[in-house]
Amino acid sequence: MRLLLALILAFALTGVAEAKAPRTFTGTVTSVVDGDTVWVRPSWGGAAIEIRVQGIDAPETCQAWGGQAKDALRQHLLRKPVTVQDIGRDMYGRHLARLARDGEDVGAWMVYNGLAWAGRWRGRAGPYARLQTQAVHARRGLWSQPATEPWRFRRQHGGCPRPAR
Repeated sequence: MRLLLALILAFALTGVAEAKAPRTFTGTVTSVVDGDTVWVRPSWGGAAIEIRVQGIDAPETCQAWGGQAKDALRQHLLRKPVTVQDIGRDMYGRHLARLARDGEDVGAWMVYNGLAWAGRWRGRAGPYARLQTQAVHARRGLWSQPATEPWRFRRQHGGCPRPAR
């Protein structure tokens, strides 16, 4: 009886360990929700995981530049392999992660091209602050005209309705 219980427990723990995503993994982008959120199917199989790109804040899809940010991210990542460095979860339960495609940091790419704001952490500049300064000076993307920061847009109007996946 003890042997049977030990085997059942060992099997159950093995299943839990396999079901938990590793901190860094590879996968394929299956869907782009907006300029900073994608779904990635892990290379080991299973269901796609919702990933929020850490360190950036892209315009909401229903605000100016939101559609352009989503389209650019879709063209850059959809059906492409990515490396996901899982950092944790956000308040909505999405995985917060740094994404890379062919070794290129996706958050950096979005900010450099003027498609997202560099995130801040507790009042400090985030890792992409210099890239945002470059985009501002070059008037790339959303910096080519006055734009409302997504956090201010959300405060004033709420979020955009999310389309069904």
